[in-house]
Amino acid sequence: MPAVLAVAGLAREARIAAGEGVETLQAGGRPAVLRDRFAALRDTPYRAVISFGIAGGLDPALVPGDVVVSTAVVAGDGRRLPCDPGIAEAHARRLSGLGRRVVARDVAGVEAAIMTVEAKAALGARTGAAVVDMESHVAADYAAQRGLPFAILRVVCDPAERALPAFAASALKPNGDPDIAAVLAALLRREARIGELVRLARDSGEAFKSLGRARALLGLALGVDA
Repeated sequence: MPAVLAVAGLAREARIAAGEGVETLQAGGRPAVLRDRFAALRDTPYRAVISFGIAGGLDPALVPGDVVVSTAVVAGDGRRLPCDPGIAEAHARRLSGLGRRVVARDVAGVEAAIMTVEAKAALGARTGAAVVDMESHVAADYAAQRGLPFAILRVVCDPAERALPAFAASALKPNGDPDIAAVLAALLRREARIGELVRLARDSGEAFKSLGRARALLGLALGVDA
């Protein structure tokens, strides 16, 4: 039986998603690279495509660790690409015992990281989305081209009222793992502050804890029924 393709930005997200009946694809938060990797898949058979991982908060009501089972992704050109309602409903049912807030909302897909509180507020107002990521719109286009069911499960990391540190946009290696050397260099250049690192670590810790628990509840093939 064909696998479910889990699409992530970070290597850690992909490792969490991996399991029986699941193949993973990630590109370190680089949409252009992700498109190239999708093109290389050509006609590889898949059962469904799931955008899976953490995301930036746009709705001030959401806190780190809250989950969005998406209804659609809103791309930068204004297109609203719907998710498969059957998969979304199945995910919501399976996550009912998560112990965290789970909402059904749109996700915004962007080509560059949204770093400031002001930019988050503007994007949220323009799209009505609850969270933002850099993979879902690319994954949705691929799924549509292939005629495959598509869904999104994203966990809030940095909340709407918190800006991302300036160094965060360049703190990943090409494989999607954290670039510790780049972070240390930013500290030495005073481009990052210890307090920012502590807050980011706390937020991401909550997000990844929730993501791991959600993954366990989804079960085989990321909860996509045969």
